[in-house]
This record gives sequence, structure tokens and C-alpha cells, in this order.
Amino acid sequence: MVQSARPVLADIDIPELPNHYRGKVRDNYDLPDGRRIIIASDRISAFDRNLAAIPYKGQVLTQTARFWFEQAKDICPNHVLSYPDPNVVVGRRLDILPVEIVVRDYLAGTTGTSILTLYKKGQRAMYGVTLPDGLRDNQKLPAPIITPTSKAFDGGHDEPLSPKEILDKKLLTPEQWETVSGYALALFDLGRKLAAERGLILVDTKYEFGLDPVGRVVLADEIHTPDSSRYWFAEGYQAAFESGGRPPSFDKDFVRAWVAERCDPYRDPIPTIPDEMIAATSDVYVQAFEMITGQAFAPPSADEPVLARVRRNLQQFF
Repeated sequence: MVQSARPVLADIDIPELPNHYRGKVRDNYDLPDGRRIIIASDRISAFDRNLAAIPYKGQVLTQTARFWFEQAKDICPNHVLSYPDPNVVVGRRLDILPVEIVVRDYLAGTTGTSILTLYKKGQRAMYGVTLPDGLRDNQKLPAPIITPTSKAFDGGHDEPLSPKEILDKKLLTPEQWETVSGYALALFDLGRKLAAERGLILVDTKYEFGLDPVGRVVLADEIHTPDSSRYWFAEGYQAAFESGGRPPSFDKDFVRAWVAERCDPYRDPIPTIPDEMIAATSDVYVQAFEMITGQAFAPPSADEPVLARVRRNLQQFF
């Protein structure tokens, strides 16, 4: 079996820790002192359900975010307190702000809220900015723009917002909006500069911010990971753009595409996903980590189950 030698972390159950919340990918435990333990599993989620577990995915996301949090520590405060395990971050518990910040540098995207989708429908004014006529798919914008959306806490869909709507609806105060937007643009500028040094283009990314107990705006969740960001390979972008093709990128969507071709993924049972496809997706995550950070990936030992290692490293919190 292709993936059998690769340890995987699919389900997490640590009853010694309090206040468990299971997200699509991450499991959270809230400690009484205001700290939150966030464990990144290897689950891959799409179509509002979990499809499979991809070996190393949780470690890649945690360690990629760690790289960027450390690079960006002088730009804005973040929630990180410690990393007791390769899949775990312990952070400050925050009141998450109800606006998700997406910064975009190219006319790209496939979702209903992406600027390319809206642009192709004829819209030029969106998210409080106006784009010029004549832009082509995947073209670089005159300057990076912020495209905020409402954060759907109840499982609903995110909706596009303009800065005026954010303030009129009192989702953020003027001071909070100024802080959040300033942080986001500065973080993105850092991200695209470091990505360029690695032969990558940081196309767009999302940021999540929260408030700490004294009301300070703090960066939360993850930053510039392969799941929260779109990266293209710089080599090959221009040729793809000129030909109207898709720019080369980390293609992590093998599993999603394979499932969608074989069933209605919102209604039907999910067919068994081949081991070769799981392993190929795992390889892409490792490649992404190494290219984005410039570091060699250290795979977990196959001698100890990942959950057993996580439990051992979290015993100090029991």
C-alpha cells in the first residue's frame, strides 16, 4: 500500500483535555486560563464533509504557519504562545472578528465571491474598489486589494462586503477596520516578497483576526499556508497567462476532483479514494512546505502513532 508507511492523524480524542470542539480540519480544546490548544489533523474537507486523511497535511499546515508567524512577528501581534508538538499550536483564545480579510493581487479565483467570477459577470465595482475594463483572467492587478467577506459562524455562506458596509453594519469600528486592513496589506507585502525569493507568486490569501481580552487586534488561525493561500510557480506564469491557460501551481485538488467526477459529493456516499491519490496529495503538501519555507520537511516517525505522540506532548496540560 502506497500510504501505509506514512503515519496519519485522522480522528482526535483526548478526554483529559477540556472543552473539545471539532472543526472540519482542526480540533480545539479551551483551557480555563484562556489558552486554546489547536491540533491540526490530516483531514481534508470539501463539499461540507470530510473526504479523507492526507498524511503530513496537519504538520505541514502547522509548521508553514509557524514559519510565517515568526517572519511577521514585527508587523502585528499573533495568537501563538507555544508549539508543544509538530501538529499543535497553543494560542491565546480570542473573540474572532466577524469579517474575514482576503487580499488579492491577481484577477483569479473560482468561487462565487472571487473577483474573477464577479468580473466575468460584468461587475467592475466590488468590495469597495473599482477595477478597470480590459483585464484578462489571472492578470496582475494595478495594486493588491482587500476583498472582505462576512464570516459565517453558523455554517452559512460568506458574503462580499465593502468597507462602508462593514462600518454601517457595525461589524468593526473605524479603528478596528483601519488596523485590520493595514495589518493585512503589510502581511501580504511581506508574503509576496518572500514568496518571490522562493520562485513563487502569492496570488491571494485570507487572514483572520480576533480581539484579545484588552481589545487588541491579533492575527489568528493560520497565515500563508497552502490551504489559506493561492500560490503559482513564477516560472511558467507568463507563458500560461499569454496563452490563456491555468498558471502552474500546487495542485492539491486531486481528491476533490476525483470525488466530484464519480458522485454527487453533497448527497452520495463518498467512494473509496485510491491510496496512490492520497499519497500524491501528501507529496504536494510536502513540496509546498519546502518551497514556501525553504526548509526540509521532517516527517514523523513511523514507530509511534501521531495521536500517541500528540498525547505525550500535551500531558503537561492534563
